[in-house]
Amino acid sequence: MIEDLRAEMIIQFHDRKISGTKWLAGGEAECDSGVWHWIEENHRYNDLLWNEEDKARRTDVDAAEIARCKRLIDRYNQKRNDAVESIDEALLAQLNAHEHGVDARLNSETAGAMIDRLSILSLKIYHMRQQTLRLDVERAHVQSCQAKLARLMEQREDLGACFDRLLAEASEGRAYFKVYRQFKMYNDPSLNPYLYARRA
Repeated sequence: MIEDLRAEMIIQFHDRKISGTKWLAGGEAECDSGVWHWIEENHRYNDLLWNEEDKARRTDVDAAEIARCKRLIDRYNQKRNDAVESIDEALLAQLNAHEHGVDARLNSETAGAMIDRLSILSLKIYHMRQQTLRLDVERAHVQSCQAKLARLMEQREDLGACFDRLLAEASEGRAYFKVYRQFKMYNDPSLNPYLYARRA
């Protein structure tokens, strides 16, 4: 498999990064090139997004603070999607040596999108686990969160298996995927009608 990349390695990386906090400021990047650099970037922006999404739900702050959160969410989401595309580009560059057969199946979800989903699941698992440790809630809340945590763990295991299968089949030429561009129109001043109309 390309770069010996396995879902288990990615999951362990995601979980380890979430357990720290300094990396969110961009000061603790450990991967400076290749696909792992973009996996780390994607995960960092998902973590930043998670925090801003939580903050944006507050009702005890000024509307200006919520607007600030929303602008950060848009920026982080763009960076997150850019990283997904870069993951796919890096993986496909390695897969170029593996010509896919005429009968190879096209996977509608890219490997980068699956890594993005693994990242989000790791965040859900981390935060749901925190809920199971709370002492200020009823037992029913903890039990409900424990059941949700088990389901999230199962979902991540299933997704990891699908990821490994896709890369194995792509390496053998039995499957392939493409780079799919997100084209976030709302972030582009030339495509968002509210932005280009104001400029005109």
